[in-house]
Amino acid sequence: MVKKLLVFDMDGTIADLYGVNGWLALLREENTLPYEKAVPMYDMEEMRETLLKLKKCGYLVAVTTWLSKESSIEYKRAVTEVKKAWLESFGFPFDFFHAVQYGTCKRYPTSPRKQYKKGSFYPVEQILFDDSTEVRNDWEKWHGTAIDASKENILEILKKMVDK
Repeated sequence: MVKKLLVFDMDGTIADLYGVNGWLALLREENTLPYEKAVPMYDMEEMRETLLKLKKCGYLVAVTTWLSKESSIEYKRAVTEVKKAWLESFGFPFDFFHAVQYGTCKRYPTSPRKQYKKGSFYPVEQILFDDSTEVRNDWEKWHGTAIDASKENILEILKKMVDK
């Protein structure tokens, strides 16, 4: 079976970090509260069910998310754990999770490429869902499809993929 990979950004894509009051000041204080309090941008039960259907069709799900700018190692670790816990609290069915330094190219080294080389496959089709134009443009140079999460309804796109 040909493997396909769906890659999701978190902040501004599936989690409304920017809707948390005082989010930037809190991040600068190395407070994880904005990541904990961010509300989902979609019905997460419906998202989970749709992703599980896609997984049955051969898709894998990855989350590749930036950490806060200019933060301590301890804060980066705490944010990583909080973000994973946020996803798990909504039953978001991810196969891979990558929390990387702010500004890191999501295609390398954060792409699960290394794991695929060690494992049994490398995905043929990779689709990124991200709200950052810069990240999407970079992704498209190397991987192909990138969906603008700030303009498109991700859940509707995923449902259409299930129907294909």
